[in-house]
Amino acid sequence: MAAASVNVSTNNVNVRHLRPPIISYKPSMWGDIFSTFSFDPQLQEKYSEEIEALKKQVGSMLMAATCTKLILTFIDNLERLGLAFHFHTEIEHKLKQVYDSLVAEEEEEDLDLFTTALRFRLLRQHQYHISCNVFDKFVGEDGKWQVEKLDIEGILSLYEAAHVRIRDENILDEAVEFTTHHLKCMLPTLEPSPTKEKVQQSLNHSIHRSLAILTVRFYISIHEGDGSTTEEVVVKLAKLNFNYLQNMYRKELAELSRWWDKFDLKNKLPYSRDRIVECYLWGTAFRSEPQYSYVRATVAKTMQMLSVVDDTYDNYATLEEDDLFTLILERWSLDEIDVLPDFMKVVYRFIMSVVEDYEAEAEKQGKSFAVPYYKEAMKQMGRAYNIEQKWIMERQMPLFEEFMTNSVFTSCIYPMFIAFVPGMKSVTEQDVQWLLSEPKIVISTAKMGRTIEDLGSYERENREGSLATVVDCYMNDKGVSKEETLCRFKELVEIGWKDVSAEWAKGKDSSVPKEMVEQLLNYGRAAEITYNNNEDGYTDPEKHLGPLAASLLLNPIPI
Repeated sequence: MAAASVNVSTNNVNVRHLRPPIISYKPSMWGDIFSTFSFDPQLQEKYSEEIEALKKQVGSMLMAATCTKLILTFIDNLERLGLAFHFHTEIEHKLKQVYDSLVAEEEEEDLDLFTTALRFRLLRQHQYHISCNVFDKFVGEDGKWQVEKLDIEGILSLYEAAHVRIRDENILDEAVEFTTHHLKCMLPTLEPSPTKEKVQQSLNHSIHRSLAILTVRFYISIHEGDGSTTEEVVVKLAKLNFNYLQNMYRKELAELSRWWDKFDLKNKLPYSRDRIVECYLWGTAFRSEPQYSYVRATVAKTMQMLSVVDDTYDNYATLEEDDLFTLILERWSLDEIDVLPDFMKVVYRFIMSVVEDYEAEAEKQGKSFAVPYYKEAMKQMGRAYNIEQKWIMERQMPLFEEFMTNSVFTSCIYPMFIAFVPGMKSVTEQDVQWLLSEPKIVISTAKMGRTIEDLGSYERENREGSLATVVDCYMNDKGVSKEETLCRFKELVEIGWKDVSAEWAKGKDSSVPKEMVEQLLNYGRAAEITYNNNEDGYTDPEKHLGPLAASLLLNPIPI
């Protein structure tokens, strides 16, 4: 515990005894807001009864819609307002009608850009096969988009559709550039209006790459002043549903906060980040529906545990201590911890407690098969963190490809995905084995997520230039500048999105378990939101991630 913490610029012989430059992280921005929450079951029951009554009315409205544009707009509104899970059967039925009409080439010539783009996005997001050739009629012989530049709703719809593109869809690559340019040019000229707000929201995060649950409140405000009877009913249902979910989330977060507080790690391990609320947001990213309370809680617990382990390896421990911890983690026995320094004993006991809870729930849900995989994923995390920290502290960065191979594990994708298995009835042991078989789509998504994180965190991780990061690794390996490196990282993120979107778009033709691909998408979305604008919203949530969390978790919407 007496090891020095200095600027790491010495030789490798001595560096094993040194602590990395230690960052003093900010305390949680939330205080005891959630741990003191008092749940009102009568209010929740009142919300539930009103929701059930309005669901029938809204469902009937959707089923009665016959016009393609109306059907698509209605479905999109339900999804944006967080109501889609209530109407899964009805939505799939109506989208099949739209798809069948497309295949039969009905209405094709009559659809404007807005409707064509909305249809393309919704069908692809619902795993229907649809070609980007549907946009050919909007492109001239010179290959340029022939779009009325004042058609802002059409351009915005095309912008959103272009973000579900896959590889080799050049027309949509060009559409991203075209629409982004025109939306940014038009934005300053727009009067304050719902349209202007939607453009700002989309330029910040496209619908496909954002988390619907975090934008529900925004879209409720957009639709609130529409004035039509249909909108009034749908918006009222959305408000009730939002308040119901918020009440439930706060109850879950209260229980989670009290669980976290009992370990008192914020005092015992002052070098680590206290981010249980931000971890819970990742839980809602994977599953936001009411029946997935366990998924949200266990993803949050697992992520906070991994955060503590990560901070132990790279923000406090010496390399000698890292090696020892990795060894004891491999042995997986509390009988072994006496050889660890005191702070690592605290970490080890915390890991054992989280895994013990996981084991009990897995057995309760008939998913005991997941426990050995969960433990092995934790051991693998330790090995991967240890390898990376040696590269950094010893200033012996590997080739970029080797670094990225290790980053598949430090992306946390394996423990986080195995964490939710007991709470997902449809996930089988074969699905877990598929996940661990290193399929291309998992590797691609893990690297994409880790690259998004690196873009947001590399400035913090380089400790004001005293430590090397993956950015330095790429620069040295490829002989390029920092600016070129960051541009290449953004390109790698785009490729990752195209790959995971392509796997999702395969639908029934995919050999990949649907539940897993859906969560791969959600993993990417959570990473995009957390590290928005290349900023580390997990470590410093006050600017961006915190306000998003507050909009979801604080203050019900007046009805």
